[in-house]
Amino acid sequence: MTQKANLFKGQKKRKTIPPNRHGKTPVTRKGKKIVKPSNITKEMDIDREVSKFINHCNEVKAANAASKEGGKLSIVRAALDSAGGPSK
Repeated sequence: MTQKANLFKGQKKRKTIPPNRHGKTPVTRKGKKIVKPSNITKEMDIDREVSKFINHCNEVKAANAASKEGGKLSIVRAALDSAGGPSK
């Protein structure tokens, strides 16, 4: 039988956040944080395309608003479907 009450069979000791770390940096975890799904559905593809379109529209609106105010913000990335690019 275990001496500690929180370490019975099937239970793990839970880490607690210390109230004061005295200048110590938090531990960075290594490895995969986001695991891609093994099966990609059509809904996922459609959602991704919609997100890309919305992000592009937002970037264009922000660039236009900044250029109207005298700034020099512009979109750097070229369109992926341009046919005039060099091929290897």
